[in-house]
Amino acid sequence: MNNSYFETRFAEDPRREVLWRTLVQHYFQSQIPAEACVLELGAGYGNFINNVRARRRIAQDQWADFPRFLAPGVESHVGPVHELSFVDDDSIDFVFASNLFEHITQEEFASVLAQLRRKLRPAGTLTLLQPNYRYAFREYFDDYTHKTVYSHLSICDFLQANSYEVLTVKPRFLPLTLKSKLKVSPSLIRLYLISPVKPFGKQMLVQARPVQEAR
Repeated sequence: MNNSYFETRFAEDPRREVLWRTLVQHYFQSQIPAEACVLELGAGYGNFINNVRARRRIAQDQWADFPRFLAPGVESHVGPVHELSFVDDDSIDFVFASNLFEHITQEEFASVLAQLRRKLRPAGTLTLLQPNYRYAFREYFDDYTHKTVYSHLSICDFLQANSYEVLTVKPRFLPLTLKSKLKVSPSLIRLYLISPVKPFGKQMLVQARPVQEAR
């Protein structure tokens, strides 16, 4: 994506930092050991990786300007997501990607998954957060950079077809976008996370790990 995408469709928004700081503190951090190595793919403004506590943090994005948004201590790599040679084999404990794989082809996604099978440690996991087409079909292609369609069912099938075991599926994890009149506050986000009812929930969360014999 070029700079114009980040100036228009994905402009910097202080509410995004509130959202991700709360999500990390009250959901994701408990899954990340203090000694872990964390890799975020498509890190953008770095709101996830900046808030993570871990021994080592690595961020990737193809946007040339993204390193200037990263917190001290976060390693950066500018380049395509399907070229992961900069990551050592058997070195990553937790891979995270938010709103990324709908922007690339299935062939590129499969290449990423194949490479991550080597990069992840035996107990390492891949966590994906992205639009669920089943619930977001009206808005899905409002983003002109979307290339590929996934629902919570199809993405799990795709992961399994590429030798991953699906561990967690949350079809309605979060609302689709910050572009609404809803207030973004830590207390409301925490209530949403624990609520069994997910109004406007159009983003899914999927966690998986490589099938061991495929490593």
